[in-house]
This record gives sequence, C-alpha cells and structure tokens, in this order.
Amino acid sequence: MPDVLSAPLVVEFPFTRSLGPVQSAFLTGLRERTVLGVRTGDGKVLVPPVEYDPVTAEELRELAEVATTGTVTTWAWNPAPRRDQPLATPFAWVLVKLDGADTALLHVLDAPGPEAVNTGMRVRIRWALRRTGAITDIACFEPYESEATAESIPHSGEFADSVTGIVTPARLDYTYTPGRAQSAYLNALSEQRTVGERCPSCRKVYVPPRGACPTCGVATAEQVEVGPRGTVTTYCIVNIKAKNLDIEVPYVYAHIALDGADLALHGRIGGIPYDQVRMGLRVEPVWTEGARHPDHYRPTGEPDADYDAYKELL
Repeated sequence: MPDVLSAPLVVEFPFTRSLGPVQSAFLTGLRERTVLGVRTGDGKVLVPPVEYDPVTAEELRELAEVATTGTVTTWAWNPAPRRDQPLATPFAWVLVKLDGADTALLHVLDAPGPEAVNTGMRVRIRWALRRTGAITDIACFEPYESEATAESIPHSGEFADSVTGIVTPARLDYTYTPGRAQSAYLNALSEQRTVGERCPSCRKVYVPPRGACPTCGVATAEQVEVGPRGTVTTYCIVNIKAKNLDIEVPYVYAHIALDGADLALHGRIGGIPYDQVRMGLRVEPVWTEGARHPDHYRPTGEPDADYDAYKELL
C-alpha cells in the first residue's frame, strides 16, 4: 500500500474592518480602562455592545458604563494554551456578567487550576500594561472577593483620539491528508504527468480527481492521463502582490482545461504579456528542476481553440 501523503499547511491573512460609533466607543473605552455597553429599548445593557437590538433589530446608540467586576456564569478549563492565546499558562475560558450588565462577556480567567474556578465566583478585570483599543486591553480576569453592587451609568462615548478601525490576524494551522485519489494525482505530478479519474457512470474525467464523481455521486477509480497541453477557459489579471510570493505583478491566473479533462484546473500563465492572454489560448506546462508541480503554463503556438470546444468548462 503506498504511503499516505500529508503536509502541514497554514492559512493566514489580516482581517481589517472599520468601526461604527458603538464599537469605536467600546474599544476606545477599553484603552482608557472603561467598559461600555449599549442600552436596549427595554432597558437591558448589552456587553459587549452591538449596534442593533438582537430581538427588535432597532438601532442602538445609548451607551452605558458598567463595572470592571463581575460574576462567572459558566466556564471551561484550558490545560494547554495554544500559540497567541491570551495566557501562556493554563487558564479558564469564562463568560463574565459584569456588574451593571445584563449579558456576559467571553474572556479568560487566570487561575491556578480548575479546582479554583466555579460558576458564580466573583472576578475583576486585569488590564494590560499597554493598551491600544482592542479586546486584548483586558489582559484577563482574576479572582476578586466583592459584592455585586455597581449599576450601569450613562456615558457619552466620547474620547480623545477614538479608535476607528481594527486589524485582526486570522490564522489556521492544520495538516492536510489528500487521500487515495489526490495522492495519486500528486505523485504523478512529481513525475511531470497529470492524471485524473473517470466516472464509471457519466464517463467524465475529473482533474484533480476527488475519488467520487460530483455529478453522479459514485466512486471513481479508473485513472486517466490527460494533457499535458490545454486551453485557457477564463482568467483574471492579478495586480496585488501576494506576501511571500516572488512573482512580479501584473500576472495572469487562469482556468485551464487540459486535453482529455472535463474539469478546468488553476494555473499561472507566463511567457506572454499579460494583456495578450485570452480565452481559447492553447498552453503547455513549464516545469522547474525538482518541482512537484508545473511552475506556470506558456503558449504552445497553436491556433486558439474554438469556443465550442471549451464552453462547457467555463
């Protein structure tokens, strides 16, 4: 039995968003060690605040300040913190209803162990030493013996130098295991061949193979070598340079229907000015030494394919 392929993969990008008046006041308030909620039409104070009432959909603008102390409503112990989590040592995820609020805020509790955490325990905010206007301005919660006496008070939401936008890094680390069909596809690419699988029912050849026909829903096993030449079915011009990608912009990224395949795959087009790439252009793969996949596709010099030959693959 062939070895099962696997590889560590990372998907990472910065998530950027602008803030409306409510979220701007909330995050700016955290920078100033002030916790703000928003009051609904029936008098409830929501923390963290939202811009619209979750029940009536009414727009909410009336801000209220709540206390930095509160009560744990529920919790879960995290014995092995992951990279970039709020604390490097084991901690509890907690929902805390701050005094004066009617909803709970999700954050972390610094505690020596799960035996030190319980629903109903009193806690307070431990502020970060350096605050920038983000939820991480609350470093964590910590146990604190006090009575719940504070009530919410109105707040204008006005601060100097308000936070108007945030950038949050998003990252997913995972191990990808392609399975039988795609493992065969990847192994063939390492030999500078492209293989797909034919559906026993509709007879279509899918590249890359999926192990099953997406149309008929039946398993596929018959391998079919396709290409190496193919036809550009559609394309886009990339004008924004990707991080860690040593390709100068602009360049063309295209859907390419390899000869003998019934599904177009992705590939970069090179060897031709970007503004001369067109639908129907005949292309072939260009391999670099030691590579496990084509570096790009270039024109073959053949006449363009007739539209009717690839219109079903758009």
